[in-house]
Amino acid sequence: MRSVFFFLGLVCILTACRRLPNVQGKGEAFLQGVWSQDSIANSNKLLNYTQHKFKFTCDSFYVEMTTHSRVNYYADSCFNNGLWKEYAKGVYVVRGDSLFLDGTFTKANYKQKVSGCYQIGRYFKSFYIKSSKPNVVQLESISDQRDCNLILKERIVCEPKEL
Repeated sequence: MRSVFFFLGLVCILTACRRLPNVQGKGEAFLQGVWSQDSIANSNKLLNYTQHKFKFTCDSFYVEMTTHSRVNYYADSCFNNGLWKEYAKGVYVVRGDSLFLDGTFTKANYKQKVSGCYQIGRYFKSFYIKSSKPNVVQLESISDQRDCNLILKERIVCEPKEL
């Protein structure tokens, strides 16, 4: 009886484990490209808001976030008269009607940021995909329900690279 359980366990382990290819994933075809959030609804009435510029290439993303703020949440040397940029990169996945971005905050050259003004560490954002058309993607942030309407600026064709 023990040998049967051992054999079944061994079969489960051997069939459940498989080596993943050492190549990045293809991502979602409809997202491949450079996208920009050109305007924010009611921005003149908000205390702060962030405009996004995304680059989706294969299963990776790069984002430049330009924040406009009337309220100083940081040290005076970081506030920069209420206008600053932050950057992040990582991988993304689309599941059903949701977009999940998982990465890290970076410097402007997309190298890891470990200190300095604004946010450091892990970058994790989730969006509800309200609609997607060839040149427009409408997202809604799951964390704050703000719209993020993106306009396609440049189409990119995914060419998976080795990891």
